[in-house]
Amino acid sequence: MFTEVLVALAIGGLILFLVRRSRTQALKTEDGWWGAGLPPGSGEDITVRPFQVATSDEELEDLYRRIDQTRPVPSLEDSQFNYGFNSQSLHKVVSYWRNDFDWRRHVDKLNRYPHFKTNIEGIDIHYLHVKPKKVPEGSAAVPLIMVHGWPGSFYEFYGLIPLLTEPSDPQDLVFEVVCPSIPGYGFSEAPHKKGFDSVCAAHIFHKLMKRLGFQKFYAHGGDWGWLVTTNMAQLEPGIVKGLHVNFAPPSKPGLPMALSIMLGRRFPKMFGFSDMDVQRLFPCMEKLVVESIKESGYMHIQATKPDTVGRGLNDSPVGLAAYILEKFSTWTSRDFRNLEDGGLTRKFSLDDLLTNVMIYWTSGCIVPSMRFYKENFGKGLNQPHSKIPVYVPTGFACFPNELIHTPKLWVEQKYRKLVTFTPMAHGGHFAAMEEPQLMAEDIQNFTKTQMAELHESGIQW
Repeated sequence: MFTEVLVALAIGGLILFLVRRSRTQALKTEDGWWGAGLPPGSGEDITVRPFQVATSDEELEDLYRRIDQTRPVPSLEDSQFNYGFNSQSLHKVVSYWRNDFDWRRHVDKLNRYPHFKTNIEGIDIHYLHVKPKKVPEGSAAVPLIMVHGWPGSFYEFYGLIPLLTEPSDPQDLVFEVVCPSIPGYGFSEAPHKKGFDSVCAAHIFHKLMKRLGFQKFYAHGGDWGWLVTTNMAQLEPGIVKGLHVNFAPPSKPGLPMALSIMLGRRFPKMFGFSDMDVQRLFPCMEKLVVESIKESGYMHIQATKPDTVGRGLNDSPVGLAAYILEKFSTWTSRDFRNLEDGGLTRKFSLDDLLTNVMIYWTSGCIVPSMRFYKENFGKGLNQPHSKIPVYVPTGFACFPNELIHTPKLWVEQKYRKLVTFTPMAHGGHFAAMEEPQLMAEDIQNFTKTQMAELHESGIQW
């Protein structure tokens, strides 16, 4: 009996040690220099400079010349989008782009919000900084950084921003929004050296927020933005007050996940699985393996030799549009693979889709944006951030057509303070752009819930 007690105490002590150790784990990083050559001897330039999107007549003439010289390739009969972007549909999109799309009007729309650039660790960081026009008396705007992914851009948030900075409901929180472009994307300068991964981006965005005067703030992200903002929470858990994401693929599958895969279909309640969970996860071979293989070929290319295919996309606007817009079809709904037009305009307008393509074309950022995969996957799948839990309060918006379905049990393995988990009625991978109203409502709900918990515990914002 005495031996059994000692063994129990030893096991209990080991568990307590492991729990405490995991709670004290923090992601570490150091300052870098991503500019060309060696860092200058003088101090860092902390100037914040206004920026405007602009395109010259010569750039547009070059674009139109390249579009006119494209060489069409006929699609196979009855192939829809199962082989990639259908050529007949692409011809219609390109014809609209060449003859009807008014880029200058959309440049004016892009410049509707204030753009800025500032140099951090040797590279110029582009960002939007949208302050609310009116804040209710006795309250303060809630600072929020929102980070995009690939092949998106800061433009994904244009429908969401006014819902957060100018909410129609007087009971809603008013946000002050910062939307940076990940270095190598959009109008942020690309790193000139190897090794710039999500942790480096997170570190730079922390510096950006500090430079703008924010001591504490909330963060939201999807796609790569999910990982960058997650890393921000891991780096500075005392500064990121709350984290909201709509994408959370498992980084370190553990025993709960393994058991749920083996037994969840037969015993869904044991793992808290909803009907949607069962539908999206099983049969596992089809839903988790085959579907992932079908949609991840691009990832292997970009994680290994991004410069090779990227050079072709950088030269051909039609190729670039096909490569980017195919993702806005299939990643919005897998069923769109079986449509002749890929369902592109069922959820988005061609103007919005082409505006995002033009951000890539006019900035020439497709190659460095693809390199971000190489820098993250090239270091292996066992990076420190993949093993460290997140203890910052987190909200998760679970959209039914997301690329990788993540049930609540799986999300909780990484995000240990999951405040809200919201199964959404509809929406896919580009949720902020596709369903801005739903996203705004969930960000509001999460932030209010988290603030109420802080208030109850006596912690001041």
